[in-house]
Amino acid sequence: MNQNKNRFMPLLMALCVIIGILIGTFYTNHFAGNRLNIINSGSNRLNNLLHIIDDQYVDTVNIDSLVEKAVPQILAELDPHSVYISAKDVQTANDDLRGSFSGVGIEFNIRKDTLHIQSVIKDGPADHAGLLAGDKVVSIDGKPFVGKMVTNEEAMHRLRGPKDTKVIIGVLRYGEKKAKQFTVVRGDITTKSVSAVYMLDDSTGYVRIKNFGERTYAEMLAALFELSTHSISNLVIDLRDNNGGYLQAATQMVNEFLPKNSLIVYTQGRKSPRTEYKSDGRGNYQQIPLVVLINEGSASAAEIFAGAIQDNDRGTVIGRRSFGKGLVQQQISFSDGSMIRLTIARYYTPSGRCIQKPYTLGDDAGYEQDMLTRYEHGEFFSQDSIKHTGPAYYTSIGRTVYGGGGITPDIFVPEDTTNLTSYYKEAAMSGLILQFAFNYTDENRLRLKKFEDMPHLVNYLKQQNLVEKFANYADHNGLKRRNLMIMKSHSLLDRFINSRIVYNILDEQAWNEFLNKDDPTIKKALEVFRQHAAFPKKPAKSSPKAKTNGKKAA
Repeated sequence: MNQNKNRFMPLLMALCVIIGILIGTFYTNHFAGNRLNIINSGSNRLNNLLHIIDDQYVDTVNIDSLVEKAVPQILAELDPHSVYISAKDVQTANDDLRGSFSGVGIEFNIRKDTLHIQSVIKDGPADHAGLLAGDKVVSIDGKPFVGKMVTNEEAMHRLRGPKDTKVIIGVLRYGEKKAKQFTVVRGDITTKSVSAVYMLDDSTGYVRIKNFGERTYAEMLAALFELSTHSISNLVIDLRDNNGGYLQAATQMVNEFLPKNSLIVYTQGRKSPRTEYKSDGRGNYQQIPLVVLINEGSASAAEIFAGAIQDNDRGTVIGRRSFGKGLVQQQISFSDGSMIRLTIARYYTPSGRCIQKPYTLGDDAGYEQDMLTRYEHGEFFSQDSIKHTGPAYYTSIGRTVYGGGGITPDIFVPEDTTNLTSYYKEAAMSGLILQFAFNYTDENRLRLKKFEDMPHLVNYLKQQNLVEKFANYADHNGLKRRNLMIMKSHSLLDRFINSRIVYNILDEQAWNEFLNKDDPTIKKALEVFRQHAAFPKKPAKSSPKAKTNGKKAA
């Protein structure tokens, strides 16, 4: 009898395990929460749909291509900044923030389906090979590179590549009829975030920062050290049109200007607990009078920087309301090399403001039209036109600041429309000014290269009657001549044309110096320093407690 029991014992045990699994599965499905069921059923539906299409659709379908098109649409339903990046674009997307890549070392633009070399990086691979600014690229690795195939993406794909690999570039040089072939050995190319460092006057240093990448903090320290040799007593940090980048770079840079234990920014999300970033008190520039410049093109990390300075009353923010990107993305890679940047939290300034401007789920078009809407509502021209959709918050000394999207500057500087005409707008927006400036540079490069600094080059250009030459060029290229409008916008046209020729012949620093000479925002910054008003003053009347989403103002 015992033998019979022992014989059936393994069978009974197996039966018990199966029953336990079935009971566990039942309770999990029915009582462990509906969310998991929804996700599973949704993902199963997608998998089943793809399987059915692959198995039964009338024509052969590339499932990978179908998924590639579907993923961006799914992410677009979440928010404007959750994005999909295909495997072929990942390298370029990451290079922009790393501050380096492997390539040939040229800056180019595309005119009439032809790649024109605008500048050659000094001591870079292209420079060593003999390529010159003004060369027109007609072939790459023995294959023609002209016509509709010439795009920024395709050019970077062909010219960038692993270090020490070779690429053969065929170019047409000005004044020569036959193409020349140059073998270029690719190398490491450093792209700088800090595009200009110089003295605005005897006591005021200026640093322009284009983005916040891996090297930006080190570049800023080098820039500040360079300025310190001039014994600066005031500092302007220009973040206009800086579209952001790494959070860490922004917090490291703000740390240089804040006293110990000052809150810089905090992040918070549904699955991301509040994380605070505070200054450590080791910054070397905690006392210098500071002005930060922003505009509608300043976003993300640039807004973190400006918001930290403003909310801690550490300096004065001047310009126009910033973009309003306050969503934190996490980078997640897939096995095929592609990746997504998924929003996991929001940024909040020290006072508790959320930087992110309002958006409607799935309405990317409306989100992208925000700048045009601001323009049409007059926000670029009048501070009174700024619409604050969020509650009031208060800085460390009680100054009022607003949530609801972006950083509103302490001092508003409107866009100058005094000499603006429809002729100038069309000339600028159509790209005709850029084309004319590049053609003029190309045709006069040998003469213009003799001028090694911005002031001498500009003095020469002022004598060349370039606005009249442009008007003739534009008239032959579809923009009808309007003499009265040209007269009214003469100064704007002259400034734009000259700035682009300066950029083509010299560099980005010279371009910035030229534009800053008569920039009203720069003038306002210098005025603030002259009045010793860079450090904000406490309001005469104390403000009530700040609204900070349940948190006390910092």
